[in-house]
This record gives sequence, C-alpha cells and structure tokens, in this order.
Amino acid sequence: MLACAAALPAARNLEIFSIDVEGGQATLFISPGGESMLVDTGWAGFNKRDADRIVAAAKLGSVKKIDYLVTTHFHPDHVGGVQQLASKMPIVNFVDHGVSTETGDKASIVRFNEYSAFRDKGKHILVKPGDTIPIKGLDVKVLSSNGELISTPLPGAGQPNPACQGFARPAPDATEDARSVGVLITYGSFRIIDMGDLTKEKEYQLACPVNQIGPVDVYLVSQHGSDQSGSAPFVRALQPRVAIMNNGARKGGSAAVFQTLHGTAGLMDVWQLHYAIGAGKDNNSNDTFIANLEEVCEGKWIKLAAEKDGSFQVFNSRNKFEKAYAKK
Repeated sequence: MLACAAALPAARNLEIFSIDVEGGQATLFISPGGESMLVDTGWAGFNKRDADRIVAAAKLGSVKKIDYLVTTHFHPDHVGGVQQLASKMPIVNFVDHGVSTETGDKASIVRFNEYSAFRDKGKHILVKPGDTIPIKGLDVKVLSSNGELISTPLPGAGQPNPACQGFARPAPDATEDARSVGVLITYGSFRIIDMGDLTKEKEYQLACPVNQIGPVDVYLVSQHGSDQSGSAPFVRALQPRVAIMNNGARKGGSAAVFQTLHGTAGLMDVWQLHYAIGAGKDNNSNDTFIANLEEVCEGKWIKLAAEKDGSFQVFNSRNKFEKAYAKK
C-alpha cells in the first residue's frame, strides 16, 4: 500500500506516480485540470495487490476515476489488473491497439477476453500513430501502436542521429511487445515519453537514420529495463535528463541497459522502483534514487511533479528524498 501522504510535496501542475507493481507497469498521470490517465494496470491476483496500490496512488492525487486507461499491450504484467481495478474505481475510456496478436495459448485468450469484457462497458478508443489522447491541459501524442509508427518527424525533430553509426538494424519482432502503444506527453516545455515494451527494431525505426521524436526531459525506461529494449541509438536520440525505471527486483534492470543510460550524455539520474539484483551494485543507482531496496518490499513509489516551464521535481516515498531539476 502507499503511505506517507503528509510527506508529499505540495501539488504542482502535472503529477506522475510510478507505482510499484513488482516488475509490471502502472503509471498514473494527473493533468493540471485533474483528469487522469493510467498507463497499464500491473498484474492480476496477489490478493488485489496492484489494484490496491493504484487506488492508493489515485487517492493521494485526489483522483476518483480513471478518465483514460492506456493499455500499452496485452501481456499479463500490463493488462492483468484491469478487472480488479475496475471493481474498485470507475474506468471511463479504454485506450489500446485493438486485439491481442498472441493467441497461441488458452491463458492469453482468457486474459484478453477478460480485458475486452471490461473495455466494452466503457468507451473504447482505438489509437494509431499520430493520434492524440484528449486529456485537458496535456498534449498526449501516440507514437506507436499495433506495430506501426509515426511516419514523419515531430516538430523540431528530424536531425541525423550519430548514435546510429555502426548499429545494425535489429531483427523484426512479431510479439505483443512490438505492438505497444507508445506516447509522448507534453506539458508546456516539459516532455516525458513512455513506449511500453516497444522493442529494439521499432526503436531503430524511430531513431535511425534520423531522430523522429526529439529530446525529452524524462524517459520512462522501456520494458522495465530489459535489454530487449532501450537501445543506445534510441536512448541517445531522446537525450533525457532523467530516467525512471519500473523494474522489479528480478525483472528488467539489465546491466546492459544501465550502461546505456549511464553512457548517455546529459543524463543526470536514473530513478528505480527496485534495486535490480542481477545488475549488481556497480550498475544500480545510488540507494537514494531507489524506491524499494529489499526483494520483499512495501510497494514504495516515485512521484514526479512538473511545471509548465519544464522544471520538475522527483520524490522517493521510501526515504522522502526529493530532487529538483531546473528548466532547460
């Protein structure tokens, strides 16, 4: 459960909670006007653990309903918690890429059918690259969906990417990961990107030979820091100042991704939901920037609060540490 509401920084313009769902994803965006967008719902089961943590974060942000639920793709660590969350708070709009493409086993079929049954009770928004999710006060641009990508550079992007040199195009990936809905959220001068579990071959198309996205302030590390994503050309095209990794103790957080992040010019800090056991002390961030240090944890979270001028603060609920980042 989330705790320590009294220790939270005062409310700013845009609030983002990176919620610990033990190696899945659940990221809650709260717009200046109070509308909410939740990206993924974590796992099912575990005595409604992930749904409870999402509801607790929503309460801290004075959110009583999820206005837009963005399901990046239909893997259990991203879509599993929908049914349990829907039993605890209303979900108005269901945003996704359509249907699951992994239908080779009964579990996948059951999982998607459960999700689609809840989706049918609300409003379904099928998104394509270039679409905008209409959250008041924010510009939420869809960059990838169902294996397709934006076809032209975003305004201000389009420059050659020197990090592509010597980097071979990865092999195509036909899994659900490669069909992830990826979004760029812009609030004034502040930009944060969340590409779900989008894999390296799709990243390559967005970053090489030209950078189609442009720089961001914050990169929500793709696929929990697994080395199936987070390629050097992509990360270096983004030029993030801060990275936030929604890894688990033993899921994601690969040494290779840490090394890419730490080798990216201009990156100041990597914040983590968990200490990544497999990556070792040399690759993990300083404990100050990690929300959960022990494998058996209490679900501590990370909160980002952004101002319209591009400045932002990041807060660790475990140790109450906060760091401010000035506008560019």
